Amino acid sequence: MASAIQPTPLSSYVGFDSLPGQIEQKLLKRGFQFNVMVVGQTGLGKSTLINTLFASHLIDSKGRLEAYETPRSTTEIHPVSHLIVENGVKLRLNIVDTPGYGDQVNNENCWDPIIKYIKDQHSAYLRKELTAMRDRYITDTRIHCCLFFINPTGHGLRPIDVTVMKKLSDVVNVVPVIAKSDSLTLEERDLFKERIRAEMQYNNIRLYPFDDEEHEEDERELNDRIRSLIPFAVVGSERTVVIDGKQVRGRKNRYGVVNVENENHCEFVFLRNFLTRSHLQDLIETTSATHYESFRSRQLLALKESSSKQQAQQQQAQQQQAQPNGI
Repeated sequence: MASAIQPTPLSSYVGFDSLPGQIEQKLLKRGFQFNVMVVGQTGLGKSTLINTLFASHLIDSKGRLEAYETPRSTTEIHPVSHLIVENGVKLRLNIVDTPGYGDQVNNENCWDPIIKYIKDQHSAYLRKELTAMRDRYITDTRIHCCLFFINPTGHGLRPIDVTVMKKLSDVVNVVPVIAKSDSLTLEERDLFKERIRAEMQYNNIRLYPFDDEEHEEDERELNDRIRSLIPFAVVGSERTVVIDGKQVRGRKNRYGVVNVENENHCEFVFLRNFLTRSHLQDLIETTSATHYESFRSRQLLALKESSSKQQAQQQQAQQQQAQPNGI
């Protein structure tokens, strides 16, 4: 076993310690890409939560419009793109809405368009990657995070929710949230969360963040804390209300005001910090290293097998042609 290489002392300053700064400048100039998908029934506040997470009006709620539309037999995918800037950091945000999921009387295979959309983005990226004259920077439309909205019934997951989460977890990073959690008391909320966690564990639903032993100890501790919060019980609101003379984002009801950013009222702050302040880059890297790599490997193996089979058929045809007539 080779021994570890010991660092060689320098006699004077060289300057390669500026590498992180050089990389940072290039990244800031190019900007970052983050693609998030929202899946859930109409009326659970998917658009509102996204707008609340990124503190700007990015997508309109389609719930009210859909109430007056003819029911659709399939789920339509609606990607919306925005460039948002915070303290000089540019983020190209792609929001993929899946309106109408689970709203029909017959929801059989209603998840197929969602899974197909995710796989199509992997396929498009792979095609660009395998092009002989490929772009220096490939536009990344792969879904980095899927927010799965759970109806706050207090009873448990629907069979369709279990099925879809299992299928989604094979191709994308799934983060479940309990929508409009202010409709539950704190006791009901905690019991509901425990019930959902038990159902997800029983059904072997693999959620992000994954339990990876390669992580450092502090990362594992952080991920353990996050997993203890999943599913996040959230409330979203773009409206401001006044509490003790201060304007905060919240919702009024007959019992008082729900402050979205108050940890005692809901877990929105934990979800926001998780998605944007601690795990945004890891979501992107996990998509590439885990989900896309798995897709890429399967596609290349299938291509190799198809090529080998085609070569074998050609060789067989050539041998048959080379045989003398009548044999």
